[in-house]
Amino acid sequence: MYFVKAKNILSAKNGMNLYRGCTHGCIYCDSRSKCYGFTHEFEDVEVKENAPELLERSLRSKRKRCMISTGSMCDPYMDCEEKLQLTRRCLEIIDNYEFGVVVLTKSARILRDLDLLKSINKKSKCIVQMTLTTYDEELCRIIEPNVSTTKERLNTLEILRDNGIPTIVWLSPVLPYINDTRGNIEGIMDYCIRANVRGVVCFGMGLTLREGNREYFFSALDKHFPGLKEKYISRYGNSYELVSDRSRELMNIFRKKCASHGIMYNTDECFRYINEFPDPYEQLSLF
Repeated sequence: MYFVKAKNILSAKNGMNLYRGCTHGCIYCDSRSKCYGFTHEFEDVEVKENAPELLERSLRSKRKRCMISTGSMCDPYMDCEEKLQLTRRCLEIIDNYEFGVVVLTKSARILRDLDLLKSINKKSKCIVQMTLTTYDEELCRIIEPNVSTTKERLNTLEILRDNGIPTIVWLSPVLPYINDTRGNIEGIMDYCIRANVRGVVCFGMGLTLREGNREYFFSALDKHFPGLKEKYISRYGNSYELVSDRSRELMNIFRKKCASHGIMYNTDECFRYINEFPDPYEQLSLF
């Protein structure tokens, strides 16, 4: 872990990454790809130590309030967050300036900041997005070794639900020959129904591989699933998109589960909901 002074913190679409790199160890992580220009080991996390100051400066100068998102490239609740508290400090600033926030994580550690999430949601809008990939707990520990298990994430979603925080689940990726099963998709969707999530983002049943994350993924296959790498190479070669042979069947299960329980599953609809900042007049009428 090392510390840097960032020049800016918000992207053109109001996203922020407080860290670069990750210690979760997920075997499929696209953020390892060489196209992102990492000049250090992925697990050697880069900390943008001046992120709160940069964020406050940006929010102070904005003419209109909007949703601020975090977690797209690195999880804002890695273990280092316990000590550094960059995420919490940024949430405090978002709360003070009454902006909205969207947080994407795989960690139950987000519950540490439940007080701020509730305050933001009362003043404007807060959405927590949680990635769920693997219903089987033992398999989850192999695929996502250093992060909250799926059951721990489910418990987090239920606590957020009970505290009025809307949630979105990312059902991605689904790994061919590993977790592309009917039981896995049905199990995850039953968790989503149980937690009363607002929507599920799913781009299809499969994953993407490119230079950097492909090599790491194949190394993990050799370690945990001997012989499977050769099957991947034979079936997909060097393709970027690796679609499960069971994609149609599994997508039908996914869509039917969502439709029958009133869960958003159209990706455009989900993203509209995520990015839309509430009308202040409508917000006032709620109280």
